[in-house]
Amino acid sequence: MANLAFVQGHLDHAEKLFKAAMSFMLSGGTPEDDNAVIEMSLKLATIYAEQNKTELAEHGFRFCLESLQEKLQRKEKAEPTGEEAEPTEQRKDSRLLLGLCFDSRARYRASRRRLQEAERDYREALKICEEEQGHTHPQTLVLMSDLATILDLQGRHDDALQLVQHAVELSRSVTHPDLQVLLGNMAGILLHTGRLEDSVRFYQEALSLALQAKDQEAVHAIQEGLKEVKKRREEKKKKEEEEEKEEE
Repeated sequence: MANLAFVQGHLDHAEKLFKAAMSFMLSGGTPEDDNAVIEMSLKLATIYAEQNKTELAEHGFRFCLESLQEKLQRKEKAEPTGEEAEPTEQRKDSRLLLGLCFDSRARYRASRRRLQEAERDYREALKICEEEQGHTHPQTLVLMSDLATILDLQGRHDDALQLVQHAVELSRSVTHPDLQVLLGNMAGILLHTGRLEDSVRFYQEALSLALQAKDQEAVHAIQEGLKEVKKRREEKKKKEEEEEKEEE
């Protein structure tokens, strides 16, 4: 019920349900660093971020990250002390959850224009995803594209373009389910570098895929991108005409 309320955007109700579920688990002896508890804590942090409860959001993200990092470090040192090491599958789940925590905090920081901090978090999330799921996993490629967006927002357009091009190339090789999103992102970065014709070409390809997939969110974003290209073309044409008049 808590997850359903969260997905539907009923954040106040979801918050109450997650808190109740966590209280029940903790009172029953579930450790604070249990993955299920951390997952709920992460969703609470995300809710607080959406509600602009900055202090609670910051504390929540920090708790999730520090708890998982400490647990993983403790398990790695388990053998010399005679404790039971964490099974490989459980360790992978904990590492992937850690990556999700970094990803979630990166999005939160990016929304507040804390771009350098967001970049660091995205790099951590990408590193974990590559190590645990491989270089061509869909989530790895999405993170690569998201990191490119952050670099682009910092004005590092060439670095961003190189990264997103790599993500798109890998996505084509594995038929990524959200290729239209990555293509749209690359088109936007090309737009920011002034390569308008290339931008249009990739926006059009992205739009075709988005329409096929009935991905309305992507369709809207791509259409907005094409409007921006049109605006820049008009501005460029006007500037060229003014320069010609000055020469005359």
